[in-house]
Amino acid sequence: MPSVKQVQVTFDCADPERVARFWSEVLGYEHQGRSCVDPSGVGPRLYFQRVPESKVVKNRVHLDVRVGTGLIGDERLEALETECARLVALGAVRVQLLRADGINESCLVMQDIEGNEFCLD
Repeated sequence: MPSVKQVQVTFDCADPERVARFWSEVLGYEHQGRSCVDPSGVGPRLYFQRVPESKVVKNRVHLDVRVGTGLIGDERLEALETECARLVALGAVRVQLLRADGINESCLVMQDIEGNEFCLD
């Protein structure tokens, strides 16, 4: 049985090109109409499809944008806050800072321009 070689993450949304441009800026991906692609070829392709209904409940799956990898304490919080400020300027919404609890490091819950939750991790 062949193994999976690639994964594409698909977002339901109202305005695919707008959301694709947002995520291209967030991740440094190349914007390709209704999708964005990692220029290094390492990360998954993101695809944005138009759907008639609006988002109603919390995502069951979300993206973690890894900006604090290897950092702890104040250094990690500073990295999260710096990236949060950049993303808010792009139209993201800050939802909640979840502080380190002895098991998990701090992360910041955010929403993209159509309300999809993601974390700065």
